[in-house]
Amino acid sequence: MTDSPVIREGAPVPDAPDAAAAGPDRAQLGLAALVAAVGIFCIAGTWNVQAGFSGADPLGPRFLPRVVGLALIVLAVLLAVATLRGDRGEAEEGEDVDLSHKPDWMTVAQLAGIFALNIALVDFLGWAITGALLFAGVARVLGSRTWIRDLIIGAVLSVGSFYAFYVGLGVPIPPGILDGIL
Repeated sequence: MTDSPVIREGAPVPDAPDAAAAGPDRAQLGLAALVAAVGIFCIAGTWNVQAGFSGADPLGPRFLPRVVGLALIVLAVLLAVATLRGDRGEAEEGEDVDLSHKPDWMTVAQLAGIFALNIALVDFLGWAITGALLFAGVARVLGSRTWIRDLIIGAVLSVGSFYAFYVGLGVPIPPGILDGIL
């Protein structure tokens, strides 16, 4: 007789080799190191920040970045400890992605071209126009075949976001050729 287990029909299949036996997950440890480095950068970046002249802010400009930096360092330590104790993330099920297909670089290039065109024209034409063209162009590249509907939706979104930023937040966005109309 051999020492190998006999698998009968309907019997449970033995588990795969324990992943923890292979040692800690170096990718997770690398992520923990990166998160800790960003946290240290946040804290160190506020070291020479001076409070404003008005003194109206009771916490000062250093408080929030230091809280975020400290939270990142704590999360990095927790991730490193969990990783060293053998915790591993579950493998991706793949969702609806077929990994045997090559990437569609033509679609990526078209999207990058539309975005670059938007950047080039936003000062001249303004956000309301280029935002509508951006939405319609991206929708077209990704499979939409209704230009009019896409342009209308893009116009509503871009004009709405223009007013949300310009009026609501006080952030000026280029009106372009529609200056004085919007």
